Amino acid sequence: MDRVLEYIVDVQYDGANVLTVLRQHFKISTNLIKDLKKYEDGIRLNGAHIRTVDTVRMGDTLKVTIRDSASENIIPKNIPIDIVYEDEDILIINKPPHMPTHPSMGNYENSLANGVMHYYKSKGENRVFRAVNRLDKDTSGLMAVAKNSYAHARLSEELHTADFKRKYKCIVCGDMTEDGTVDAPIKRADGSVINRIVAPDGQRAVTHYSVLERYGEYTLLELELETGRTHQIRVHMSHIGHPLVGDWLYGIEDHSIAPRQFLHSCYLSLIHPVTEEKLVFQNEIAQDMKDFIEKLF
Repeated sequence: MDRVLEYIVDVQYDGANVLTVLRQHFKISTNLIKDLKKYEDGIRLNGAHIRTVDTVRMGDTLKVTIRDSASENIIPKNIPIDIVYEDEDILIINKPPHMPTHPSMGNYENSLANGVMHYYKSKGENRVFRAVNRLDKDTSGLMAVAKNSYAHARLSEELHTADFKRKYKCIVCGDMTEDGTVDAPIKRADGSVINRIVAPDGQRAVTHYSVLERYGEYTLLELELETGRTHQIRVHMSHIGHPLVGDWLYGIEDHSIAPRQFLHSCYLSLIHPVTEEKLVFQNEIAQDMKDFIEKLF
């Protein structure tokens, strides 16, 4: 599926070479520029093929064609997906709990990727599945998917900056009375592929949390990540003695209380990779979390 980006050269780039415009205006990576060179229509100036060493003049029209093919190893499956927002470059999806983001062993056909690929196919679009911020299987809520390689590259860079902001809500065990911050490094536990632990030689990880509601034995928190380590919220909350309700890995597994860790991505803001407009998305916690809270009264 092609995505065409167009730019009318202004005085800032008058006399500059094409490579400069690609890197500075479009902010296209070196690898993607190499891909563009493979196609006759990858980079065109005023309708004609042009080299990256050639110069441009004010008023010229520079067009870049981003070309993608389908993800052949992901089987399209008619799985309902809750699309919050869509344009030519991104999807914002409200992911349900109990759904992995990518196919994996034992989850080849029931992932979000399978559903998104079916959605693309139903629209006659050949695309690659490109998740920007990946959510754990049992974590619900907002996540971004890029619809082309250019948008994915831009958003992947943005993901580690203040421009890409995420907030979560979770229900933890215990009565928490004050807001706070956990600044504790995280690393992979020795001998484990999944488990993470707080350790002095880990990567810096910072989680800010605020108390929203208290329910005696449980507390509803809102959290904002300053860093984005694997399982960061789950590890940090367990580290301070308040593991997430239903967290089988870092808390107590008791399906009679909760079928999954009660963690929901409730807020997502980003700078659009093409328009550079700030987009903000918010939603409520998942229904199973609402049901759990209602039973506490």
